[in-house]
Amino acid sequence: MIFSLNRIHKAVNWNNEDDGFTQAFWEQNVKQFWLPEEISVSKDIKVWAELRDEDKELYKKVLAGLTLLDTKQGNNGVPSMMSLTENLQRKAVLSFMGTMEEIHAKSYSSIFMTLLSKVEIDELFQWIETEPTLQKKADLILAQYENTTDNKSLYLSMVTSVFLESFLFYSGFFFPLYLAGQGKMVASGEIISLILRDESLHGKYIGLLAQEIFDGFNEGDKKELKERAYSIFESLMENEINYTNGIYEHSGLVDEVVDFLKYNANRALNNLGFEDYYKVGNINPIVLNGLSVETKTHDFFSTKGNGYQKGIYEELEDEDFIV
Repeated sequence: MIFSLNRIHKAVNWNNEDDGFTQAFWEQNVKQFWLPEEISVSKDIKVWAELRDEDKELYKKVLAGLTLLDTKQGNNGVPSMMSLTENLQRKAVLSFMGTMEEIHAKSYSSIFMTLLSKVEIDELFQWIETEPTLQKKADLILAQYENTTDNKSLYLSMVTSVFLESFLFYSGFFFPLYLAGQGKMVASGEIISLILRDESLHGKYIGLLAQEIFDGFNEGDKKELKERAYSIFESLMENEINYTNGIYEHSGLVDEVVDFLKYNANRALNNLGFEDYYKVGNINPIVLNGLSVETKTHDFFSTKGNGYQKGIYEELEDEDFIV
């Protein structure tokens, strides 16, 4: 075996601030770390049994769709961006975010395992593979992720990532937030709140990296890239509306979900430094309230809210007070 002696291998140095914001995002990501095993989804079993069959079906499918997106983001999206990112601190932050995407995907399986039979779970994952608009969504995303070869395509992969994390997820988030805001499926809703908090951070960070790359291009390239970014955006939104029309068809919520998508699409564009695309009316206040990433208050020993302290806590017993 021949080793090259001319190549210099560098180690990440966290003692120096590389850009003024990456270390802050690292610290925030670490503070937000969580695992689905720390949230007691079993508290939702009684409520689940009381839900209408059509609501159960919708709930299962929105979480299944989210599982596919998180899988592609963790396996394809983040690695595509890391591959052409040279700064080692930024690579580390992206790597941590990729790990959280895998945790998000696993958290949905934790909900499925608690609420569904093995047969139901198998049928649900088969549905993922056969639902046309869901499969098309993955195709549209991977068309960019799998063609990240230079600085322009890196920018467009980051754009696609911001669209995914800042608005495509939200057709799936709507119904769990809608139910949790009415006191239903609250424990599962906590998982959604924790994921929302992560995705908000991811969209902002990757948006900043994308803006920095964009600013380095000449005016002609900027015009071309902006047009391509909006082409990706419009294709994703067209498909997302079709997806929403399909899975929310019998819920009476289609128009509200589409408005919610448009609201978050504007936020995604803002993360990239672009103006709002849509004029959006009133968003369902229950769901809009659920978008808050501020700490929520819960019984410290039962439901682990999105401001929980890391660690495992047991119920206090009389013996604990014996000196």
